[in-house]
Amino acid sequence: MASSNISFVAIFCLLLLSTMQCHAQLSSTFYDRTCPNALTTIRTSIRRAISSERRMATSLIRLHFHDCFVQGCDASLLLDETPTIVREKTALPNLGSVRGFGIIEDAKREVEKTCPGVVSCADILAVAARDASTFVGGPSWTVKLGRRDSTTASHTLAETDLPGPFDPFSRLISGFANKGLTTRDMVALSGSHSIGQAQCFLFRDRIYSNGTDIDAGFASTRRRQCPQEDQNGNLAPLDLVTPNQLDNNYFKNLRQRKGLLQSDQVLLSGGSTNDIVLEYSNNPRAFSSDFAAAMIKMGDISPLTGQNGIIRTVCGAIN
Repeated sequence: MASSNISFVAIFCLLLLSTMQCHAQLSSTFYDRTCPNALTTIRTSIRRAISSERRMATSLIRLHFHDCFVQGCDASLLLDETPTIVREKTALPNLGSVRGFGIIEDAKREVEKTCPGVVSCADILAVAARDASTFVGGPSWTVKLGRRDSTTASHTLAETDLPGPFDPFSRLISGFANKGLTTRDMVALSGSHSIGQAQCFLFRDRIYSNGTDIDAGFASTRRRQCPQEDQNGNLAPLDLVTPNQLDNNYFKNLRQRKGLLQSDQVLLSGGSTNDIVLEYSNNPRAFSSDFAAAMIKMGDISPLTGQNGIIRTVCGAIN
């Protein structure tokens, strides 16, 4: 009888542990006891980087976005090439687009000085995105923490799951829906294109199309730095009016047919997103609120928690 009771207790404990792991929740207080200065340390590091280069703000937001859309928010994007890992960094949607890896490594290094082996790179990405937004005038939000880092990366998923600048409207909608994000989330997150720059080859076809969905004067101005051939890497600000400010001017640009990327202007092409674009262009508070909510929701995409994953010592490599 005693043996039977012991077996029952053991099985119950295993089931309980499994349930706890399956339902492990992210929490804004996750590091309050184990690394109470983590958020302050990360913020100091991120602000220093953006002070040196304002454009870095959008790069850090993009890093978190491109990480979460590929096998979840697990810092897989940060992993470097090894004999067993084909890195995500060289996938077409990331190539020449994602940057700021050194900034995340710097923040991780600072955190490791006081709390070695405690704070994940995935969480640093999430916090960095929030701090970047706040630093350039965008909204703030409470970051949920407790993600762990992956031991794998997926170049293949990075090729297929990340939305691209040439994607048709239907593909953009389905791509976000596949990650549990609504059409409204998609439009709000697209507002991050109110800061940062794009390479010439990403918008060349649009500015030389003579299409009805692009302002002629806007196209002419953009052609000066983006010839029809060569100079693919020439950079142009996504928003000419407030290029260093995360605000709702992006949506005002769309109303004037001045979206730089085709995947931006398509949001105001007579489809289901028209009303949302118009709302955000008229109501900066609505945009800020929805952008923050969408970032929180995106940060919840398939995190590794509990005993899953690891805490990397260096973000670019497995321990």
